[in-house]
Amino acid sequence: MKSGPVEYAVEAAEHDSSSSSSPRRGLSILDFVIRVAAFVGTLASGIAMGTTDQRLPFFTRFIQFKAEYDDLPALTFFVAANGVVSAYLLILGMPLSVLHIIRTGVTKSRVLLIIFDTVMLALLAAAASAAASIVYLAHKGNPKTNWLAICQQFRFFCRRISGSLIGSFGAMVLLAALIILSAIAVSRRPRG
Repeated sequence: MKSGPVEYAVEAAEHDSSSSSSPRRGLSILDFVIRVAAFVGTLASGIAMGTTDQRLPFFTRFIQFKAEYDDLPALTFFVAANGVVSAYLLILGMPLSVLHIIRTGVTKSRVLLIIFDTVMLALLAAAASAAASIVYLAHKGNPKTNWLAICQQFRFFCRRISGSLIGSFGAMVLLAALIILSAIAVSRRPRG
């Protein structure tokens, strides 16, 4: 049986739509992978900072000095911000990213993700910057204001809070990449 011109036109249209959605599907898969990595980074940073504490004996074991993350409001803000960003990525970011893998032509939710990703990037940048300033003071101190460096005594505490910043700053880079990636995906939408 011979194929008619209508069947050729349908096959050509299917081929064109699948070839144009293939790059968008690839962008959507990359978007999902980056979101998972950002989620892991923010969750690990929040957990590492939130479980950090160290006690040192002073003269006797009954009198102790302690260092905990919630002693400093900037570190508490850091834990809360990482929790908010992690929850956003898990509850809204990843499901919408899966939707974009399934339905590549959706653009309104991509614009929504650009807006929310930008807000989460700003929140995470503020929290990580505030925590970084406290970590710097813990390591170096400030002799002009009589802030002593505590990291010579509380080494475990300082290593933990310094390490937790790495995941958060890494997630900031990933969120910036997600904003750029979503903007590219929106700009490549089919013109109709």
